[in-house]
Amino acid sequence: MSASPLGAPPAVEQVVLLDPAGEPVGVMDKAEVHTADTPLHLAFSCYAFDQRGRMLLTRRSLLKRTWPGVWTNTACGHPAPGEPIEEAVRRRLATELGLTPIALRPVLPDFRYRAVAPDGIVENEVCPVYFAELTGDPVPDPDEVMDWQWVDPAAFARTTVEAPFLLSPWSVLQVRGLLDAGVLR
Repeated sequence: MSASPLGAPPAVEQVVLLDPAGEPVGVMDKAEVHTADTPLHLAFSCYAFDQRGRMLLTRRSLLKRTWPGVWTNTACGHPAPGEPIEEAVRRRLATELGLTPIALRPVLPDFRYRAVAPDGIVENEVCPVYFAELTGDPVPDPDEVMDWQWVDPAAFARTTVEAPFLLSPWSVLQVRGLLDAGVLR
């Protein structure tokens, strides 16, 4: 199933399943993919910045299946089958936060991770990371985002070291990669 011509997600959201080499091998309903035995699948993460260089962090809604109530990057999600990742990033920024990026670029195209939540739910994703430039403040969908804040990127990077338990595990790992790549200071 693919995204509609207007860019809306399909009625039943699906994720792209991947083999160990990162190649697509099928699809699965998103509602069924995140379990204690989550298969490897395609996702993305986005860190957005305003024109003053501040990073937009979001706090995941308590309704989220994985890591509810945890602070994380600006937006993340799963491309629909056949949907280009950049289109998926734009779609999630619009639906989760009411924002349209004025610039978007990949910064960690090969990021991959596996993390286990305290309740046993596993994240197992090939998850390219993007930077976006935004204007304006978000208007979040409360089913997705319960809070948001503009922060200094260096302060966020320090938090990933000093208090990683406050953050999503993927954002902690991604910040390490962003620092190593020299794209975050």
